[in-house]
Amino acid sequence: MTQVIADLELLDKKTEEQDESCGVKISKESNNDQARKLYIESYGCQMNFSDSEIVTSILQKEGFDTTSSFDKADVILLNTCSIREKAELTVRKRLTQFNKIKEDRPEVTIGVLGCMAERLKAKLLEEEKIVDLVVGPDAYRDLPNLVKQAEDGEKGVNTFLSREETYADISPVRLNSNGVTAFISIMRGCDNMCSFCVVPFTRGRERSRDPHSIVKEAEELFQNGFREVTLLGQNVDSYKWSAEENNKARLEKQGVDEVVNFANLLEMVAKVSPDLRVRFSTSHPKDITDEVLHTMKQYENICKYIHLPAQSGNSRVLELMNRTYDREWYINRVDTIRDILGEDCGISSDMIAGFCTETEEEHQDTLSLMDYVKYDFSYMFFYSERPGTLAAKKYEDDIPLEVKKRRLQEIIAKQQEHSLERNKRDIGKTFKVLIEGTSKRSDEDLQGRNTANKVVIFKNTGQQKGQYVNVKIHDCTAATLFGEIVE
Repeated sequence: MTQVIADLELLDKKTEEQDESCGVKISKESNNDQARKLYIESYGCQMNFSDSEIVTSILQKEGFDTTSSFDKADVILLNTCSIREKAELTVRKRLTQFNKIKEDRPEVTIGVLGCMAERLKAKLLEEEKIVDLVVGPDAYRDLPNLVKQAEDGEKGVNTFLSREETYADISPVRLNSNGVTAFISIMRGCDNMCSFCVVPFTRGRERSRDPHSIVKEAEELFQNGFREVTLLGQNVDSYKWSAEENNKARLEKQGVDEVVNFANLLEMVAKVSPDLRVRFSTSHPKDITDEVLHTMKQYENICKYIHLPAQSGNSRVLELMNRTYDREWYINRVDTIRDILGEDCGISSDMIAGFCTETEEEHQDTLSLMDYVKYDFSYMFFYSERPGTLAAKKYEDDIPLEVKKRRLQEIIAKQQEHSLERNKRDIGKTFKVLIEGTSKRSDEDLQGRNTANKVVIFKNTGQQKGQYVNVKIHDCTAATLFGEIVE
């Protein structure tokens, strides 16, 4: 895992190249003797990667194998992200490249899925005419019809946002997985109207999956050799399944309580097996409860790591962002996490530099919050205005680009300092590590993560992927822990 992830495309060419490969996954080869080939390139968040596994499942039943080579594909799909301008520019660049393929092979179908599909459908289809189909995140069941429609010479489009769709009955094809860790989507959409964010407009309202279907998926993953699941949602802490609103009789028959909140769900998944690790993302500071923290403490296999995006350390800026908490509330949540789960609990964050009207003093408040919390790592960006958001409608994007870049550099430097400091605290400690495979740099080393979501590298002495080992840490960088297996 990259411990410090930043949006640095305008800082220098080297960083731009690094950013190009950040947050992108490409479909792997599957050889089920299907006649047609599907290529999917996924951008952005873990939810998008999970969605691509659902899309693969749907199209596999329609006679498609996946390929990692787009020049072999009959259908090319880009699962897109609209959270920042950079993501959209990257996708547009790829569409230009793919359209060159279409000049030689006009029978190839090119489509855009996900958040950009919802936001830019008219532009992509009618004005620029660079794709054959556009499919929003709630319309993937309609993909077989839309692909056929495109192959028949008509544009395929479905960006309808549902109040019910959760894809609970679809078993994702885990082609992006290492065979050890997997995502489970527990809810879709978002009801938080953060002023900088397009997600509520591109993914619709919140709806939670049937908890029984989530537990069943976790059980099947464990039976198939997976040893870690990450429960996904735009705001997992607002997960709530009400039997009254759904099928009460069926839930009661399954032994599910009338109302299941996120703490209840965490416990249900943790009980699948003590050898199945459970992670989750993302938590909203306004919603994470003491009940969730106590449930995490109760079960050893619920990982002691929380991604708790702050976005800013200044209360006025947080109000402009419509985050619905202030600096003091956030600090209280961090203090409570440390009190209940201990100082070793991993905490990460998102930070935005240069939001509308942010003063230098308010930027310093972000740095001082970082000094207080000492995050293990962060995802850091400078503000880019997104059309259609509340901020774009209400506020002027008035911070000069060079000021945004300078403030972002200061945030990154601060995080590097804290990441190294936090990792140095782990030297001499022993952690239970789940082996995820060989190190990216050498087959002579293995790598895995500890409970706090930190990457640990250690000598390969014959252990297998999916095993748990105890590793004593003897060295570190800001990004990685290094150790040796101990009994």
